Amino acid sequence: MALFYSNPFDAMLEFQRALDTLRDSAWLDFSPSGRGAFPPLNVFSKGDDIVVIAEAPGVHKADLRIEAKGNTIRISGVKSIERGARASVHRRERADGRFDRTVTLPVEVDADRVKAEYRDGILALYLPRAESAKPRTINIT
Repeated sequence: MALFYSNPFDAMLEFQRALDTLRDSAWLDFSPSGRGAFPPLNVFSKGDDIVVIAEAPGVHKADLRIEAKGNTIRISGVKSIERGARASVHRRERADGRFDRTVTLPVEVDADRVKAEYRDGILALYLPRAESAKPRTINIT
């Protein structure tokens, strides 16, 4: 069955909507190889602190930048994949390039006491809860 449009721009508009739907679909958002939301991470509470574990294989420690402010954490950097100068690529599944992720945390953190460790491609951030975010005991008089 052939579809005919009275206006040729209608076909282009339908195609653009289809591309937008594909781009916004959830299946493009996750991939452990670095496409989509990179680096993949887990965020969890441990006592009063928040811990962020990010997978960043192929990223050099010097190429990572971490910023903390209020209840957000930002992880940015560059992932590079070494290929020989005369290498011919036959299949490319591991992406490289710049990345930048900002994550909203459930509580405000003390940015002055954040600790970061990076070992074997795993970044661990220990984010202490800010004093202002800790519950207070109120004495009844």
